[in-house]
Amino acid sequence: MNDKAKTGITDVAAVGVPVTDQERALQFYVGTLGFETRLDVPMPGGGRWITVAPPGATTMIALVAASENIPAGVETGVRFTTADADADHAHLRANGVDADDVLRWPGVPPMFAFRDQDGNGLEIVEGA
Repeated sequence: MNDKAKTGITDVAAVGVPVTDQERALQFYVGTLGFETRLDVPMPGGGRWITVAPPGATTMIALVAASENIPAGVETGVRFTTADADADHAHLRANGVDADDVLRWPGVPPMFAFRDQDGNGLEIVEGA
């Protein structure tokens, strides 16, 4: 690749997840998932810029206000990591979260899909 074609991008700061109610989403991601609020500031014209993340994580989730062009209830493609997929699965189900069964395939770490308060699809994958 030509050096002139490279950018200065060094990391992924945040991944946007569309939500219909930012306060309700904040309660889910912080209260149920155990994330921490990294930023919560008002935006011009209303709404808020909210980012959350697991403690110690580099990449954050931006809780973006859903709109006609950015609908909630989508498959996000976001994969979180955990040390214990079974324990997290049990915790989420005990807290009323819509979570699928833990999947297990030879040579692939345990993982499961779940949905947030708006039906956005997310996954948890057990790390090595």
